[in-house]
Amino acid sequence: MNSAHQHERFRQMTFASVYPHYLAKVQKKGRTKAELHQVIAWLTGFSEEEIHEHLENHSTFEDFFAHARLNPDARLISGVICGYRVEEIENPLTQQVRYLDKLVDELARGRKLEKILRSA
Repeated sequence: MNSAHQHERFRQMTFASVYPHYLAKVQKKGRTKAELHQVIAWLTGFSEEEIHEHLENHSTFEDFFAHARLNPDARLISGVICGYRVEEIENPLTQQVRYLDKLVDELARGRKLEKILRSA
């Protein structure tokens, strides 16, 4: 899939359509909804209420990340997710979605929250 097509897909995709998959993935591995929300809040700066608003409003990822206050330490997220090195993704929205994917993946793999919630 070319990156322009992927970016357009992410731009139109809703956070609410992906969220149940995130939740199922982490819960299947014994993690909690609260931990998932902690990871989302760390990356985006959203409160619990704001996360719920984005779910209820079916915000696209474009709107979701446009309203986010991206954590400055998000740049420390690195590694491969879905075959892409997150630190090398050039499109900002695509990179932000992949940051979230990477954090959810780390949570599901049992990584400690202190490690997932990076700090410089």
